[in-house]
Amino acid sequence: MKQGMIECSVCHSKLVNPSAKTVSRAYDRHRSKYSKKQRALNVLLVVGDCMLVGLQPILVYMSKVDGKFKFSPISVNFLTEVAKVIFALVMLLIQARNQKIGEKPLLSVSSFVQAARNNVLLAVPAFLYAINNYLKFTMQLYFNPATVKMLSNLKVLVIAVLLKIVMKRRFSIIQWEALALLLIGISINQMRSLPEGSTAMGLPVAMAAYIYTFIFVTVPSMASVFNEYALKSQFDTSIYMQNLFLYGYGAIFNFLGILVTVIIKGPESFNILEGHSRATLLLIVNNAAQGILSSFFFKYADTILKKYSSTVATIFTGFASAALFGHTLTINFMLGISIVFISMHQFFSPLAKVKEEENGVLELEPVQSNHRYSITSSC
Repeated sequence: MKQGMIECSVCHSKLVNPSAKTVSRAYDRHRSKYSKKQRALNVLLVVGDCMLVGLQPILVYMSKVDGKFKFSPISVNFLTEVAKVIFALVMLLIQARNQKIGEKPLLSVSSFVQAARNNVLLAVPAFLYAINNYLKFTMQLYFNPATVKMLSNLKVLVIAVLLKIVMKRRFSIIQWEALALLLIGISINQMRSLPEGSTAMGLPVAMAAYIYTFIFVTVPSMASVFNEYALKSQFDTSIYMQNLFLYGYGAIFNFLGILVTVIIKGPESFNILEGHSRATLLLIVNNAAQGILSSFFFKYADTILKKYSSTVATIFTGFASAALFGHTLTINFMLGISIVFISMHQFFSPLAKVKEEENGVLELEPVQSNHRYSITSSC
């Protein structure tokens, strides 16, 4: 036996070996019923994600005054989490009112406590997201918006490795080559993107930028994979209930960050509304919408699809930042984004998916049959 697959010796249908480890049986049933509705949902998720992710670096850039933030980035993150908690509560109340007779009440104490216990793993991505959301602002101090988006695409490779380790996801050789192309495209874009001789935090800007880039890539990648695993491992739980826990944890972690800031800078820094403008208000709304959309990506679609859709937003960010702020679109950027799109096409092409589909885990409905099943090898 290999990769937990068995094959019918008569009809050659592939089945999941009962002893094979899966994320959850509920998710396996959902995945085996991939339909036109699911494809339409994926398209809507990608389009929405491109718009929101593309606008985020621009809104962050517009929020700066004389190259600095007049507000606390942690306060923006906290208000974003509060907005998402409110949205999750409203949607959960609507879902509870529309429940059919005989279904277990969503908002009963026993259901809520049980769901909280089952979804405690969501605290891990919530903590990592709290760190990452602060890093998003810090990165804007060293790079222009288009470059920040290109750097974030490095997460795809890290996510692919984590998916292979955590969720036992497998990729074809062509897909790994596509990810390598992605790195090449990003590297081309990054050539000579840092001003020489600048300093930050007492370090050469290049050194500080590399350190922030490493953290900026690894932390959200871990958050995305653990978030997908946590959401799909409890696939039967309402996504709004899971979002309530995820955003609740996020609000708590960001509030603790505000308290730490108060201890360091004094009580006057506790005013979480200080320094905010229309741009920061739009940024909070954008971040909240982006976080809500991401939860649907992680539960019903795929983390890789989420990151590649964010890559598409790069071209929008680049042209918008050039039009609004006068940033120059270099030949490196144009070549880099071209290679990124080639990588994206190669990763999702049918040719790249052949091996994955042949080896994929497919769960069939049980049938009454006397067929004998024999174990077959699967690469």
